[in-house]
Amino acid sequence: MMSFRLRKILAAGAALTLLAGAHQAAAAGTIGASLLTQQHPFYIELAKAMQSEASRDGLTLTVSIANQDLNKQIADIEDFITRKVDAIIVSPVDSSGVRGAIKAAQRHGIKVITVDVPAKHADTAAFVGTDNYAGGEKAGELMAKAVGDKGDVGIIDYPTVQSVVDRVNGFRHALEAHPQIRIVSDQAGITRSEALAVAQNMLQAQPGLVGIFGFGDDAALAAVSAVHSAKREQNVKVVGFDGMQEARNAVDRDPAFVGVIRQYPDKMGAAAIDSAKALIDGKPVEARQLIVPGVYTHLGHNQ
Repeated sequence: MMSFRLRKILAAGAALTLLAGAHQAAAAGTIGASLLTQQHPFYIELAKAMQSEASRDGLTLTVSIANQDLNKQIADIEDFITRKVDAIIVSPVDSSGVRGAIKAAQRHGIKVITVDVPAKHADTAAFVGTDNYAGGEKAGELMAKAVGDKGDVGIIDYPTVQSVVDRVNGFRHALEAHPQIRIVSDQAGITRSEALAVAQNMLQAQPGLVGIFGFGDDAALAAVSAVHSAKREQNVKVVGFDGMQEARNAVDRDPAFVGVIRQYPDKMGAAAIDSAKALIDGKPVEARQLIVPGVYTHLGHNQ
């Protein structure tokens, strides 16, 4: 039989092991994530990648969905502050409006990372996202090629989100090298239904329209639908941004949808979580982590 002394030594060792395990679990860290929406496949993939990477890194991740409501997002961030999470990841509903909540978290010693959408006038620990300006330039070049380097073009926009501002600015900059292309309309169309109405109005008001740039998949798919309803698919081309499966499928089968700038939410989500873990562990991270987007065209070409 085991001696009392040996049992005591083993019990003490087991207690130390459990204590060490508990310490490691506590040290792994907690993260709160406030995402702009979960009504879009991009954000569904982003959240899935974040959960997978957090599990792999031994982190506790709580995801809240703002559903494009700034007040909801601010309340979610305040809740994370109350819970005393170690880091917060946020994709802002409004790049300026979220600043106060971010600064409140920072005053409580919580590291904040923005993902996909940067915050304006807020010095976050890191931004992880697509190089939207470069993506916008690629969209502009693709549009110029699709419309034969001339004609009137419209933009379906989301001007309160900085990532969209960047891609629209990149699009405009690219078209400066094509002086026979004019941007004749730039209107906000945030949801698919809103974008559909905007595209219909553009097509009606601009008889010389040859192209529409949609800031995201929903906007581009709505524009394609409007083009077909107006029976103008032969002379109006659509370029989109995001490149989730639904949009890529539409590009494959519909010549009016000439291409989409493809983002990679899986890479983005993993990088955001890895950056949060590094910050929790006291390690430095790059302030701007830009992921180069691809170009997906009706030929199935993915650059």
